[in-house]
Amino acid sequence: MMNDLIFVSRNSHKLNEAREILHLPHTLKSLDDINWHFDLPETSGTIRGNSIQKAQTFYKQTGINCFSDDTGLEVEALNGLPGVDTAHYSGSRDAQSNMNKLLKELGTIENRKARFVTVITLIWEGEEYIFEGEVLGRIAYNISGNGGFGYDPVFIPQGYDKTFAELDSALKNEISHRARAMNLLAAHFKNMFSS
Repeated sequence: MMNDLIFVSRNSHKLNEAREILHLPHTLKSLDDINWHFDLPETSGTIRGNSIQKAQTFYKQTGINCFSDDTGLEVEALNGLPGVDTAHYSGSRDAQSNMNKLLKELGTIENRKARFVTVITLIWEGEEYIFEGEVLGRIAYNISGNGGFGYDPVFIPQGYDKTFAELDSALKNEISHRARAMNLLAAHFKNMFSS
């Protein structure tokens, strides 16, 4: 495990995105890859706090270098909801149910402004680092597109007229909130390994 870096997640979509962006000399593994099946706390009440909680919990139990992320969708007309509850907004972790609830809550409201934010917490040799990325955009009136995951079929990034789910995955990996946070993480690793 000495050359491993653990992404404190069981989400295969996130893991694949991370591998595409980071290009690390280390083996990047998920929790499932190492058969780590303990519960991770997400009780801080904030996206940043949840990201920190997950990384700290894993590192304290294993001592293995790791990073975690927490992501939230904040919709202006809903006073920042779903926010910290993004992953289980409908009461479950089902993406379709979450999107359906979001579109129902918004109804015909014209103000569709929203932002996605991702906070990554890296713990490397006991030191903690935080990286944050965001993308501005708006919520579509209908679900559209087959790519991506989560709320991608209803989020239209600023400067585009298609949802994340309709955009090419390579383009999404350049402009998304997670990509921006991951790129900051990648730059940190590049600087660390080259020094």
